[in-house]
Amino acid sequence: VIGNSSMPYLNGLAKTYGLATQYYANTHPSIGNYFMLTTGQIITNNDGFTGTVTADNVVRHLLTAGKTWKAYEESLPYTGYIQPDVGNYARKHCPLSFFSDVVNSSSEKLNLVPFTEFASDLTNGHLPQYSFITPNLCNDAHNCSLATADGWLKKNIAPLIASSTFKDAGLLIILFDESGNDNNHGGGRVAWVTVSPEFSKLGYKSTTFYQHQNTLRLMMQGLGLTTFPGVAGSGSNMAEFFK
Repeated sequence: VIGNSSMPYLNGLAKTYGLATQYYANTHPSIGNYFMLTTGQIITNNDGFTGTVTADNVVRHLLTAGKTWKAYEESLPYTGYIQPDVGNYARKHCPLSFFSDVVNSSSEKLNLVPFTEFASDLTNGHLPQYSFITPNLCNDAHNCSLATADGWLKKNIAPLIASSTFKDAGLLIILFDESGNDNNHGGGRVAWVTVSPEFSKLGYKSTTFYQHQNTLRLMMQGLGLTTFPGVAGSGSNMAEFFK
C-alpha cells in the first residue's frame, strides 16, 4: 500500500501528515483486529461470530463520558441492522454492532447507519464526536483493487479533510485491519496514516512499534477520555505524531 502507485491519494496523505512505518495488526483473521480496535481485546478469531459481546468497549466509555458516536457502514441495508452479512456488507467489519451496549439498546442501535448518511451529516454539521467508518468489501480493497479503494477514499474522505468542521481539531485515522501475507506480531504489518490539519506534525514518520490497542487509546484520548478498555489501558500513547 505505502509507496504503491495504485494509491496516490492515500500515499499523498501519508507524506503530508503522519505515517506509522512499524504498525502491526494483532491477529488473523479480521474480526479479532476489529475487536482490538474497540475493546482492547481480540475477543474471537471466528469471522462467523454472531454472539453478543459484553466486554468493556469504546461505546461504553463514550456513553459514560457523554460523547456522541456513529458507525457509518457502507452497504448496510438500513439503520440499526444487526444481522448476518448481506451483499458487500460484512458485519465482522462493524465491531460496534456486537456490543451489548448497542444490541440491547433501541436508541444506540440507531447509531449503526448506512454510509450514505456520512456526506449529509458532514454537510449539515451533524457528525458525531466519534465516527467508525467501514467501506464495503469492494471499496476496502478486500475484493477489489487498491486503485478502487484509493478512489473511494479520495471521493469520500477528501471533503471531510477540507471541511471547516474537520479543520477545527479533527483527527482522522486510516488503517487496514490485517496484512494479506504477513504473520509478524500476530497480524502482520499494515498501513496506518493519521490526518489532523490542526495537530499533525507534517510529513512525520514514526518507527515506533504500534498495534490496534494503541490506536484505540489514541482515538479515546483525542476525545478527552482518561479510562480505556482492555489492554488499551496499558498501551503506549501515540502522541509523537502531534504538535
